[in-house]
Amino acid sequence: MTEPLDAWIAREYRHAAAQMLRSISPLEVTKERPGFGQVVHPIRGAIVASPVPASYDPDPDYFFHWYRDSAAVIDALRVLAEESESEAFRRTAVGHFDDFVSFGLKLRELDGRALVAAPAWRRRVRADFVRFLRTDEDLAKAHGAAVAAETRVNADGTLDISSWPRPQHDGPALRALAVMRWLRSAARVPSEAAAAELLRADLDFTRARCGQPCFDIWEEELGYHYYTLCVGAAALEAGGAWHEAHGAAAEADACRAEAAVLRARLDGYWSAETGFFRSRVLASGERSEKELDISVVLAVIHADVPGFRHSVSDGRVHSTLARLDELFGAEYAINRNRPPGRAPALGRYRADVYYSGGAYYFSTLGAAELCFRAAASASPDSRAATLETMQSLIERGDAYLETVRAFTPPSGDLSEQFDQRSGEQSSAKHLAWSYAAFITCAAARRRALARAQQASGDHLSRGV
Repeated sequence: MTEPLDAWIAREYRHAAAQMLRSISPLEVTKERPGFGQVVHPIRGAIVASPVPASYDPDPDYFFHWYRDSAAVIDALRVLAEESESEAFRRTAVGHFDDFVSFGLKLRELDGRALVAAPAWRRRVRADFVRFLRTDEDLAKAHGAAVAAETRVNADGTLDISSWPRPQHDGPALRALAVMRWLRSAARVPSEAAAAELLRADLDFTRARCGQPCFDIWEEELGYHYYTLCVGAAALEAGGAWHEAHGAAAEADACRAEAAVLRARLDGYWSAETGFFRSRVLASGERSEKELDISVVLAVIHADVPGFRHSVSDGRVHSTLARLDELFGAEYAINRNRPPGRAPALGRYRADVYYSGGAYYFSTLGAAELCFRAAASASPDSRAATLETMQSLIERGDAYLETVRAFTPPSGDLSEQFDQRSGEQSSAKHLAWSYAAFITCAAARRRALARAQQASGDHLSRGV
């Protein structure tokens, strides 16, 4: 690895951008699911988690539009548009956002009761796949506002007919945050009225349901999750300001009131005894073995709120990351005897068994982004300690990036995981979230470096 880190980041950034775009409106891909009797022809605005039409053997079928993943991707697309010098690319990006909004509005028309009333589709399902189907009772719940809790839908804008963990309440909050950031961006958004309609619906959903039990972002355990509450509070806080700016005082007050409730609940997830934020409180009342989870770090970078509580500047979040470093530093063979300048590769939680159960690109990149954002958010003052803190955080973020670089093939392609023993890529190929995480991480690093350079100049000008 003789190539300077900056040069590798620039090269990987371009590759990540090109590969992430393959997941946005993948109209040229036809996805067949013979077991379910389905042929999926994607429509504009759909964002699939992976554009590779796999089938769980050997890779998972990620050719779905996940509410969460699609929000992360459309937000990363905004970052690309804001940083691009190409007017043509910015127009393309805005077009993708408009399509994304239109797709989101179309999903609100879905009604699982229609599938119950006309069950002929069940006869096309192979006998050995019937056990994977949703029940009529489950399908009948999918209508109106509840469609936004569906976790994922098909890329042709139809309901997912497979049995899957539902409901999930983080997706609408993440989409609301992404839409508000697009509306605040320098890029002109022709679909502003449509975006506002989708945003109102997502804020209403988040206000009504975010505090209720749902499945975690890994779609594994039912409960009350730090990630869901954190992004929900952030969406409602920003949504309160947006409603107020549009003359909707009652809606603004309602959003802010619920955001305060969610924020207060988040404080209860801190465990001084263990030194980390618990990722979940199970609906069953039992303790989960997944309480130490990278989702806490992902929550604060996705929420991106100002201040110190539950933000990139919160020391408790950095303490949580330190505990994750300890966990995966000991658990993963690839982290042992690592060379100087490399941080641990991070997974999700202890003893993960999904595919390789190994490290995730978006986990390790999320840790790096936390460090860079914390550096960029450092309070300006005249003390040299502030600059030293910023530089230390940037170095720590670079150490995570060096780890990502070490386990990225020469092609630059990013899967979902890389094996904790061999470092070989595993699980879904070309994961859009992995590419999105790289894009937002690299952008956060540039902001942190610029902020540190400014702070260095300020210190020199003051004679510090």
